[in-house]
Amino acid sequence: FTGERGSHGYSGARSRAGHRSWEDEEEHRKWGGNPSQAASSSCETGRVFRKDRIKLSVYGGGKKEQMGKDVSPLSTVFRDNQHVQERIMDSNDLERERGITILSKNTSISYKNTKINIIDTPGHSDFGGEVERVLNMVEGVLLVVDSVEGPMPQTRFVLKKALEFGHAVVVVVNKIDRPSARPDFVINSTFELFIELNATDEQCDFQVIYASGIKGKAGLSPENLADDLGPLFEAIIRCIPEPSIDKDGALQMLVSNIEYEEHKGRIAIGRLHSGVLQKGMEVKVCTSDDTCRMGKVSELFVYENFSRVPTETVEPGDICAVCGIGDIMIGETIADRSSGKPLPAIKVEEPTVKMSFSINTAPFVGREGKYVTSRNLRDRLYRELDRNLAMKVEDGETADTFIVSGRGTLHITILIENMRREGYEFMVGPPKVINKKVGDELLEPFEIATVEVPEEYMGPVVELLGKRRGQMFDMQGLGSEGTSLIKYKIPTRGLLGLRNSMLTVSRGTAVLNTVFDSYGPWAGDISTRDQGSLVAFEDGSTTSYALFSAQERGQMFVGPGVDVYKGQIVGIHQRPGDLSLNVCKKKAATNIRSNKEQTVLNKSQAQCTTARGILRGTMERKLHCWRSRPNSVVIQLRIRRRTRTLLLSLA
Repeated sequence: FTGERGSHGYSGARSRAGHRSWEDEEEHRKWGGNPSQAASSSCETGRVFRKDRIKLSVYGGGKKEQMGKDVSPLSTVFRDNQHVQERIMDSNDLERERGITILSKNTSISYKNTKINIIDTPGHSDFGGEVERVLNMVEGVLLVVDSVEGPMPQTRFVLKKALEFGHAVVVVVNKIDRPSARPDFVINSTFELFIELNATDEQCDFQVIYASGIKGKAGLSPENLADDLGPLFEAIIRCIPEPSIDKDGALQMLVSNIEYEEHKGRIAIGRLHSGVLQKGMEVKVCTSDDTCRMGKVSELFVYENFSRVPTETVEPGDICAVCGIGDIMIGETIADRSSGKPLPAIKVEEPTVKMSFSINTAPFVGREGKYVTSRNLRDRLYRELDRNLAMKVEDGETADTFIVSGRGTLHITILIENMRREGYEFMVGPPKVINKKVGDELLEPFEIATVEVPEEYMGPVVELLGKRRGQMFDMQGLGSEGTSLIKYKIPTRGLLGLRNSMLTVSRGTAVLNTVFDSYGPWAGDISTRDQGSLVAFEDGSTTSYALFSAQERGQMFVGPGVDVYKGQIVGIHQRPGDLSLNVCKKKAATNIRSNKEQTVLNKSQAQCTTARGILRGTMERKLHCWRSRPNSVVIQLRIRRRTRTLLLSLA
C-alpha cells in the first residue's frame, strides 16, 4: 500500500517485501490449464506442501454471489457437467432464504501444490461466537468489500477480532464491474477502518485485489482483470504466511466445531496444531482445567472440494474431522495419550440480551407443534449449547421456564425460528438487556447504530433516535444519491423495536445496522412502545361482522374465520393502552332484510380494489370517447384491442 495521498486520495497497492509482483510472475504461470495436484503427489515431487489457512468473510449486504462457485473452476473442483448451486457454502435453509451467513463452515481447495483451507464466517456481531471459535484455525483473512458501498458496519466486528489475533489481511474489492464502482473511495475507507481499529503498520500495508465474483475474474487493477481468479490465489499464497507447526511434537488438536450425524455420532472439527493424527489411534481428551479422559479415533476425515474425504493420517496444520469420541465438546483438546497437554480455551464475549422460554399454556396448545412438554424444550435448549458458545441457558423461576441469553435479538430469534421449523411449540417473553453492576454503578450495553437515510427523512429519524437516548457522533453525506449516513451510540434497550418505527417514519427508505460497542453508565428510562394491544374479549371464531367495526381501532392480526381465545392479542391499538374487543360477535338473524354489506379489507386489498376501480373507470370513459369518433378506424381498432386485453386481465 503506497500510503501516499494524491488528487484521488489513497490508491494503489504494492506487493509485500521479498516477493515478486504479479507482473514479474505472470510469464511463468498459466492460469487455466493446470489441474490441481493432490496432497500425496505434492509430497512425492519433493516440493514444500504448504497448508495456508485463510478465513473467507464475505460482506456487502449479506450477499455471497457465487463466491464458492467462482473459486472452484480454477482449482478443478467440479466436473464440467456437474450442476453447482449458487452460494454453495450456505448449507443452512435460513441462510439460503435470508441471504446471510449464520454458521461458520469450512472447506478446502488445492492450487498449484498448495492446499488452501477456507472458513466462511458470519459478519454480524450477533453471531460473533461463530467467529471467535475459529480464529485460532486460520493464518490470514480475506476481506471482501463492495466496490460501491465499501466496508459495511458489520465488517468492523470481524476485522477487529482478526487484527487482534495478528492475522494478515488481503482486501478484495468485489463487483468491480458495476457502472457506479468507486474503488479509490472503497480503498480509502478500508484503510481508515484499519487505522480506527489500531492495526499495525504491517497490517495496514494490505494487498488489494479487484474482482468480479459473478464473472469469475480478478486482477491487481480495476482496468486489467485476468480471465480467472488466478491473481487472487497468487495473492493468498504470497501474502498469507504458512502455519507455525511442530510435526515432531506431541499430538494437540483444539476442537473448534461440532457436527452430528445419525450413523457417526458426534464429529469433532478442528485444526491439528502439532503431531500426527491417525485412524484408530488412542488419544487423551483434555479440558482447560487439566482433567483428562481417554478416547479412540474411529474415523478420520479431511476437507477437500466442498466435501469430507476419509483419510488414514492427518498432518499438522490441516483441518480435520474426528469421529469416535461421543462426549467431545467445543474447546477441549485431543492430545497425545502419554504426554499430551491442553491448549488454551476459546474465549467468547458475554451475552447482552436475554429472553424467557416456557411451554405453551394457551388453550390451543398442541395444534401446530410436535414437541410441547418442558422436557422437550429443556433438552433442545441445552443441546444448543453444545455448538453455540455465545449462548447461555439457565433455569427460570418455574420448572417449565428457561432464560436464554445471547449476543443480540437476532442471535436468539434465529434459534426461535429453527426450533419452530423443527416442530417445537413454546412461548417467549420480551427481550431484556443484561446489565452489570461495577461497585455502586449500574452499567448497560451500548451499540453503534449506523443509519443510511434520505435527507428529506433525516429529521424524523434523528428525533426517533433522540427519544431512544441515542447520541450522534458522526454525520456525512453519501454523494449525489441524496442520502446521508449518521452514526449513533445508543443503549441496546433503545434498539428493541426500533427498526419497524424507523421504517415507518422514513417511508421504508432507512437502512439500519448495529454492532456492539461496550458497557456504559445507565442512560435512564426509555419509552420503547407508544401503542397498546387489541385483545380478544371471548372465545370463539372471528366474524366479518365483528371485524368490520374492530378494524377501526387499529391494525388487526387476524381475519374472518380464525379461532381465538379470551385474552389473545388480535391486533395493535392505535392509542396507548390495551383495549378488549369482541371479534366473535355475530350478526343477529331477523326476518328484516338488510341492504348493508359488511366487508373487512386489509391495507393491500383496499389499495388493489381502489386501483382496479380507477383503471376500469378510465377504460370505460376511453371506450365511450372512442365510439363517438368513428373516423379514426385504425386508432380505434388498436386501442380497442389493447383495452380488451386490459379488461380481461382485470377480470
